Amino acid sequence: QVQLVESGGGLVQPGGSLRLSCAASGVTFSRADVTTSWYRQAPGKERELVARISGAGGSINYADSVKGRFTISRDNAKNTLYLQMNSLKAEDTAIYYCNAQLILRNMGFWGQGTQVTVSS
Repeated sequence: QVQLVESGGGLVQPGGSLRLSCAASGVTFSRADVTTSWYRQAPGKERELVARISGAGGSINYADSVKGRFTISRDNAKNTLYLQMNSLKAEDTAIYYCNAQLILRNMGFWGQGTQVTVSS
C-alpha cells in the first residue's frame, strides 16, 4: 500500500517562504525507476508540474515560473520529498500535490494535497 503524506502548506505574505514535505510509505523514492514530483493546481486551471527529481537524483527540472525561487530535494534516509518555496507570489496560490511515478509499472500515486495561499 502506497501512501504519501504532505504537510507545510498555509497562508503567507508575498515575498515569504514555505517548506512543503511529502513523507512516503510503500514506495522508495531513491529507486531508479521512481520519479518524484511536485504539482500544483489553482481553481479553474489545469494541474501543472512545478518541479521533478529522478530516482537516481541526477536530473532535476523546474517550471520556468518557479525557477530560481523554488528548490526540490529529497532525504533518502527519511524517504521524504521537500519543496522549499522562497519569494512567493500571489500567482503561486494553489493546492500543491506530491507525486510518485513508478515507471516500470506505469502507475502514479498522489498525496492528499496541501493549500498554499499567498496574499497581502
